[in-house]
Amino acid sequence: MKKDGILNQGMLNVMGSLGHTDRIVICDEGLPIDKNVERIDLAVTKGVVKFMDVLKPILNELVVEKIVLAQEIVTKSPAMYQEILALTKGIPVELVSHENFKKLTRETKAIIRTGECTPYCNIILQSGVNF
Repeated sequence: MKKDGILNQGMLNVMGSLGHTDRIVICDEGLPIDKNVERIDLAVTKGVVKFMDVLKPILNELVVEKIVLAQEIVTKSPAMYQEILALTKGIPVELVSHENFKKLTRETKAIIRTGECTPYCNIILQSGVNF
């Protein structure tokens, strides 16, 4: 049994398979998920599991060299945007339109769906290297 950290086997499998520049997504309950991308569904009910409850432990275990957000989060969910920036301090941020964000998700290793209900609360994490 693991001593600490993430326990979800699907998340651990995906994170262990990431190479440099591979990407994963953490999304709210409404983001469309392409049938060809692995889905790790953590949503239980509306608001459960929360986006930040998933993002924080992943950032503790994964080297992230860049994040991608939909630019709409800046005006539609400014508090969440600021919380994400505070948590990912020092990691470069790319803002794209929500339409482009959805297209980018089709090329990711996996999408982790939460029960988050905050508009545009989705993030792409690009894997880095630890050297």
